Amino acid sequence: MSAEVVLAAGYAIFLVAGAFALERLSAHTNRRALRYRTAGFEYVEAHDHWVCPEGEHLWPREVDDERRLVRYRARAHVCNACARKARCTDSTEGREIVRSLEPWPRSEVGRFHRVIAVVMVALAALILVVALARNRAPADLVLLVALLAVTATAGRRLLRDLADVNGSRL
Repeated sequence: MSAEVVLAAGYAIFLVAGAFALERLSAHTNRRALRYRTAGFEYVEAHDHWVCPEGEHLWPREVDDERRLVRYRARAHVCNACARKARCTDSTEGREIVRSLEPWPRSEVGRFHRVIAVVMVALAALILVVALARNRAPADLVLLVALLAVTATAGRRLLRDLADVNGSRL
């Protein structure tokens, strides 16, 4: 097995692993940021509202269909009179929570990170194809074709949650 094939295979494996690491870390960061933004608040799915630690309800005030977001806001006069206001919000219009209507992979930020991961996998596939074109030894071909199949499967998995402009699945 040639050194070029080993290096190409290693770099392709590194890129695919990096793509999935990026995917996992970005989803984790999103969940953590959401927990931080809503700490102490409870979402009541049955009535589509949030309840603050003091019992105030934050009802939907705006639905942004283009960005697929819902903005919930508490009543300003209640927040402004609350003893916890300084630790909760600096807004004089009441505490606001923004909730995405899309699951993580289909959200705007999720798609951004997913596209970067797909590009990393595509680059890995390109490296493997170039190595395949340059090396014809049987052992090299077996390794490169096997890794190309794994890379194609990884790319398909990453692509499955990306939506086209109409919102349908790829």
